[in-house]
Amino acid sequence: MKYKGIIFDLDGTLVNSLEDISDAMNTVLTGLNYPTHTYDTYQYFIGSGLRNLVSKALPASNNTETDIENCFNCMVTEYREFCTFKTKPYAGIVKLLDHLASQNIKLAVFSNKADELTKKITSEIFPDYFDSAIGLSKEELKKPNPSEALAIAKKWNLNPEEILFIGDSDIDMQTAINANMFPVGVSWGYRIEAELIASGAKMVINNPADLIEIL
Repeated sequence: MKYKGIIFDLDGTLVNSLEDISDAMNTVLTGLNYPTHTYDTYQYFIGSGLRNLVSKALPASNNTETDIENCFNCMVTEYREFCTFKTKPYAGIVKLLDHLASQNIKLAVFSNKADELTKKITSEIFPDYFDSAIGLSKEELKKPNPSEALAIAKKWNLNPEEILFIGDSDIDMQTAINANMFPVGVSWGYRIEAELIASGAKMVINNPADLIEIL
């Protein structure tokens, strides 16, 4: 199979955004006199959207829908300002994107991060590489719902089977399977290889350059 398009997850796949996300949430928690969390803990909070992360970060005694909504709004305000302060591409990612672009492979980003923030980070860190950067606009469209991935395939006029879906989490692998795309896990992100394989990854790569061999 010749793959003609690639959809990338963002956090933990293209960029290491752990510290910016964690710092923003901890700022909100500190302001409320709630316990904060370590980067290692936040690593397992990431992947299902910022609202879900806020719920996991809040103490059980202050986890009502109102608490979550108020803290989510505060967290997004804080994170919006600093979302590219420490966030950087993983080693080898830019070189990989240069190669893929030279081969005329279509490239897109699909993240469970808020759509506004997904577009901001993608455009600032990776200008001109991706023709689509889709984030979360409605909860019902959140990965592993494949609707947005399939919309990208339709925009490209490609069959789903012609597209690689690359991510670092079980949710990404489930999205790929639901979309009938080829699921590729990356080991440098926020989840371990065994979890990716258990979630349906047909291949796990340890270095961005390994993707070139798949293609």
